[in-house]
Amino acid sequence: MHNTFRTFIENLSRSVDTQGLQHALSQVAAAFDLRCFAYLSLPDRRDAEPCLISTYPRAWTSHYLQNHYERLDPVVEHALSDPEPFEWGPDRGLAEASRAQRALFEEAAEFGIRYGFTIPIHDSRDRFAAITFAVDEPRPPFRRCVERKAQVFQLMALLFHAQVRRVMHGDRLVAGVRLSHRQMQCLEWAAQGKSASDIGCILGISPRTSAFHIENAKAKLGVRTVSQAVALLAASKSMMH
Repeated sequence: MHNTFRTFIENLSRSVDTQGLQHALSQVAAAFDLRCFAYLSLPDRRDAEPCLISTYPRAWTSHYLQNHYERLDPVVEHALSDPEPFEWGPDRGLAEASRAQRALFEEAAEFGIRYGFTIPIHDSRDRFAAITFAVDEPRPPFRRCVERKAQVFQLMALLFHAQVRRVMHGDRLVAGVRLSHRQMQCLEWAAQGKSASDIGCILGISPRTSAFHIENAKAKLGVRTVSQAVALLAASKSMMH
């Protein structure tokens, strides 16, 4: 346990992007045989996008975000109202669910997400996030693990959330202009020569959505082409170093 936790801290501290963050949590989750997880952080504004770092099937996460299911999800609803970790699934947490919420659960089940253990995170700045470990069946080893290691998972969730905040919100200034998380992600991939279609595949969003974020980034930066936006990004990074 000690070595597993130490490795998680080391991997987390070295994380500088979503891929690194996902790797850090994937490694420690695999050590506990919890291979499917999702970190969801809700935005400060309703018109902004949530942050999702996950090993769920990409087809599901893309569908979830595009349909703004975070506004409907009963798991998110429960986590918003209660800071204590909880289990959920068809046999629990659905008694008061609406028809639309039940349909959401049925859709998720098609991707093997039927049961889960969710850790709500309500930080000191009134920001909300949650980490969920999900399985297709509530097997005894899964339930024993989440029962015995609940406090450890809570600490991991808090540490992970803190690092996400540092990585995602600590440095998104380009030429003195603050970009959104998605705008920065799309622009950084564009800087590596990726097309809107490529970026959509990498981030689990549609090509149209990735192009939308790049266009918004260009508008914020006051430039007309992607090349000009990329040049400003490179200049900003060189000034930081």
